[in-house]
Amino acid sequence: MARYRRTDTGQNLAVSNEITGYAVSTFFYLHQRTGESAHLDRGLAAARFLADRAWDPRLQTFPFEYVAPGNGFAYFFDCGIIVRGLLAAWRATREPRFLEIATACGRSMARDFAAGQCFHPILRLPEKKPVACDHRWSRASGCYQLKSAMCWFDLHEISGEPGFLASYRQLLDYSLRTHDSFLPGDADPSRVMDRLHAYSYFLEGLLPVATEVACAAALAVGIPRLAGFLREIAPTFVRSDVYAQLLRVRLFADQAGVVPLDRDAARFEAECLAQFQSADPDPQLAGGFWFGRQAEEILPFINPVSAGFGLQALSMWSQYEAGGPPLDRHALI
Repeated sequence: MARYRRTDTGQNLAVSNEITGYAVSTFFYLHQRTGESAHLDRGLAAARFLADRAWDPRLQTFPFEYVAPGNGFAYFFDCGIIVRGLLAAWRATREPRFLEIATACGRSMARDFAAGQCFHPILRLPEKKPVACDHRWSRASGCYQLKSAMCWFDLHEISGEPGFLASYRQLLDYSLRTHDSFLPGDADPSRVMDRLHAYSYFLEGLLPVATEVACAAALAVGIPRLAGFLREIAPTFVRSDVYAQLLRVRLFADQAGVVPLDRDAARFEAECLAQFQSADPDPQLAGGFWFGRQAEEILPFINPVSAGFGLQALSMWSQYEAGGPPLDRHALI
C-alpha cells in the first residue's frame, strides 16, 4: 500500500510497510462488517506481503520502507502497527505464519528499541543503532507510542508471555507520566493539529486498561482537551483522521463506563468527518477520505490511514447509535 496518493498529479508515493499494516486491519474490519470476500482477499494479500516479503528475517524487524530491505531505518511505531495488522489477519484466518511473525517482531521491538524507561523511536539499519531524537513528535519518544505498544498487550492475551505485558506496562507508565506536556507542544497551530493526531494515539493506547483508575482519569482529561484544541484550530487547518480518532475513542470510553458519551459532540464530529469522504466518480478516489483541509481548501491527498480511520469511525458511530453489538477493541485500526 502506498503511503498516500497525490490527486493533483495522479501519483502514489512508495510502498510503505506501516501503511500496509493499517490496510490489513482495515480490510479485515471491512470483511467483519460486510462479509464481502473481496475484503478478505485483499487483507490476506497484504498480510502475506508483510509476512513473506517485507519482514527481514535476518534483522528480525520491518524496515521503514519496503524498497530498502536491510538498510535505512526501522520505526518502533510502524512495527507495532504492522504487528496489530498481522494479528487481525491471524484472528480471521488462524494462519500460523501471521502469529509467528507478529510474535517475533513483538519480541524484537522490546529488545531492540529499549531505552531505559521508554523506547527509542527510530533505529538505523542494519546496525540497529538509535537515531538521535529531534523536535518532531514522530522522531522522539512519547506517549503516542502507546498505540503501537497495544500489540504487546494483544500478544500477551494470545500467548500468556509475561514479557509482553511487562513491556506494555512500562510504556503505559511512561506515557501516563508524560502525556500532560505533549499538548500543545508547538506555537504553530498546524503543528499542534499534527500533535492532536499523535495524542489520539495515546488515548487509543489506553483502551486495553481503560477502567484502571489512572487510565480512566487520563481519558476523562484527554478527550475534552483533544476536542477543545480540535475545534479551536479546525477553521485554519484540520486533519480528517483527528475527527475519526476522537469519535472512536469517545465511543470506546463510554462503552468502558469511564467517560460518558457527549452525544452532541460525537454527532458533530461524525458530521464533520463525513464531509471528507470523496464522492468523486474516479474509482481511485470514490469513497476515500481526504487527508485534510487548509482553511476552505481540501488538500490533494487521499490517505489510506485517513480512509481506514474515517470509515471505521462512521461505521462504529452508526453501530453505536443503532444499539448494535459491543465494539471490539481488537478491531481498532
